[in-house]
Amino acid sequence: MTEVSLEGREIPGRSGDRVKVWDPLVRIFHWSLVALFAFSFVTGDEWKYAHIRSGYAIGILLAIRIVWGLVGTRHARFTSFIYSPRTILAFLKDSVSMKARRYVGHNPAGGAMVLLLIAMISGIVTTGYMMTTDAFWGIEWVEDVHKALVYSTLGLIVLHVAGVVLASVEHRENLARAMITGWKRR
Repeated sequence: MTEVSLEGREIPGRSGDRVKVWDPLVRIFHWSLVALFAFSFVTGDEWKYAHIRSGYAIGILLAIRIVWGLVGTRHARFTSFIYSPRTILAFLKDSVSMKARRYVGHNPAGGAMVLLLIAMISGIVTTGYMMTTDAFWGIEWVEDVHKALVYSTLGLIVLHVAGVVLASVEHRENLARAMITGWKRR
């Protein structure tokens, strides 16, 4: 049931004690990136043609997400989840103590993780593309940077999942389900 204002107008994105946080573009981006990153990792040296195509798809996804981060819905915009390093560190300290403030959108650590992952995966896409060009074909440092970014990103993914689990337990809400449905409690 949609919530209705005192004037009798429906309030978009609200239903009872829930609020629509993650729009379809954010959710499709997120899960498509998960699938394509995993596919790219598995196909790496084994199936170059598919690996390269997957890399291009990731690049397109990133471009769309960056634009959406500038002009998209409230919780999708970067301005809604960029916090100072001091705020991020304070939030992490509170999280370890299980007394962190709950955020409807990205919390300070989650927002920082989004930006880090976008930067790292952009680096992976860039170095991957470089390896397909005449100028950088067979250049060892490009491949080394590509691999280092991939494995560093895997570490960030582990931290991301751990943060989602921690926040889900701390605030008693299933954040993974929210990234599927788009809905969170207020």
